[in-house]
Order: sequence, then structure tokens, then C-alpha cells
Amino acid sequence: MSVDDHSAMLMSPTNTASLPMPQEWDVEPERAAVPPARRLIRRIAEAWRVPMSDAALRDVELCAGELLANAVEHTHARCRVTVRWTGERLRVEVSDSSLALPDRETAEDTVTGGRGLLLVQGLAHSWGWHPTGPGKTVWFECAADQLITGGRRLAVLVHAANDQVASRSTRSA
Repeated sequence: MSVDDHSAMLMSPTNTASLPMPQEWDVEPERAAVPPARRLIRRIAEAWRVPMSDAALRDVELCAGELLANAVEHTHARCRVTVRWTGERLRVEVSDSSLALPDRETAEDTVTGGRGLLLVQGLAHSWGWHPTGPGKTVWFECAADQLITGGRRLAVLVHAANDQVASRSTRSA
């Protein structure tokens, strides 16, 4: 699927503004499918000329990659990605067939895993989930002018790491 496939515009009822139509596609249940889907989300935002810096778009990619990896790892089934631009926020939704609710408190005992939702919580403007059909949709939104940098970005990453350590200590006690 090319970026050109994602450039259709939707005119508002008053014909005063146009917004890109939401883009949706399925992602195969393989870890290898996550990086291309994550990059496609970024290319869509760039094609829509969403006013976000390169660093903010990298954060969008990171958050999207976390949601996609969770869906692929926990369902072993296709997930559905939806990307929307509201004129103020970029919204990414990942729908899967799992009944298990997202839980940022259940990090695994590994150094590299289990902190994804903490990162999403810290880097996105907002995030959440809602039930859909036989599963759920997990989403996040990033504001056009939002960029978490410097000390605040470092604090998000340190907080995620500290929560991981605290979680491991609590479970082993």
C-alpha cells in the first residue's frame, strides 16, 4: 500500500476546510509486519502535511510500534490500523480480537519488554481503549504542536524504567 493511496481528502459539510479521510488497513500477525506498518503511519502523516516535527513523528512511530507489537504478540491474529487527522491531533488506533484489556502495570521480567504502554502514556497527548466487536481498540493521539523534548522526555523514559523495576520487585517479593 503506497502513501499515494492514503491522500484522499474529505471536504467538510460547510466546504470551508478539508481533512484527509481516515486510512485503514490490516497488519499481519507477524513481528516483521510491525516496522513497515509503523513507517507507513509516519508516511501518511507526512503526506497529509501534519504539522509535526521530525522528532514528534518519531514519537508517533514509537507509540504506534508499541500498540502494534502488543496486538501481534498477544493475539497471533491480524490487527486493524486506523489513522486519522482531526486538524488538531493525529490519532492512531489498533484494533485486535483479544478480550484482554491493555494493562500498563503487567510488565514482563525482561529489560527490553513490558514498558510499551508506559511510553505511550508518557509520549502521547492522550491514549485509551474501548471494546469493539469481539475485541478492543487501543488508541493514542498526538497534538500537532506537541513535542516532548529534553528533561521531560528523559523523565518519561526514566519513569517507564523505574516502573519496570518496581513491578519486578513487587512480583518477586
